[in-house]
Amino acid sequence: MLAGVSTDYYVRLEQGRERHPSDQVIDALSAALDLAPEAVTHLHELAHPRPRRHRRPGDTGRAGPELLRLIRSWPYTPALVVNRRMDVLAANPLAAALFEGQEHADNLLRMVFLNPAARDFHADRDRGARVMVAQLRADAGADLDDPHLSDLVRELSRGSPDFRRLWARQDLSPIRHGMTLVCRHDVGDLVLAGESFTVDSAPGQRLITLQAEPGSPSEYALTVLGSLHFLMADEEDTGCALWEARR
Repeated sequence: MLAGVSTDYYVRLEQGRERHPSDQVIDALSAALDLAPEAVTHLHELAHPRPRRHRRPGDTGRAGPELLRLIRSWPYTPALVVNRRMDVLAANPLAAALFEGQEHADNLLRMVFLNPAARDFHADRDRGARVMVAQLRADAGADLDDPHLSDLVRELSRGSPDFRRLWARQDLSPIRHGMTLVCRHDVGDLVLAGESFTVDSAPGQRLITLQAEPGSPSEYALTVLGSLHFLMADEEDTGCALWEARR
């Protein structure tokens, strides 16, 4: 009644027997259900999928040279470049130091759901897990036939009951900013503010930064962590100015 459609039509929509609702119907249903803007966009994409971009097998994308130079210029700010499946395409030295020793660090979702040490490393792991799954659904949009995305969802579903439960909720909420608490045995706990930025020059990629409050113990801990990491890199002659994931 609120959306101005018949009960029979709405039931056919939910059952998938009506596949082509108009934009007016979608907007009316969105208003009646009080959907957030991201959910409204998602609903339009489900009803009117965009043409699929041809993908080469194994194509995961790479961070551009300008973006690599940018994150390398931030010695005191951990920064990552990820694609829509949250594969880590690049990380600057401080980000590499922050996640050093964690299993599955090449993909943020695997690191959270399949890493046995995730709960010790991420003090707010449950909240972060919910946000990341909602972000994955938002990034996927209607394009759930992406074989790489499907493989990742199957892998996480087999390996993590928590992921299966969260994925089934169908929450939809792109990451913009938030706080995270990282626990490290060498420098202690770090309270970090995360920000996420879309990369206009590479659709599907996002830049994630983590910052400590100026003058806080977390900022000092980040400085110490960076110093330890660079010292070990110099001793081992690794020359790790930047980690770029290559597949």
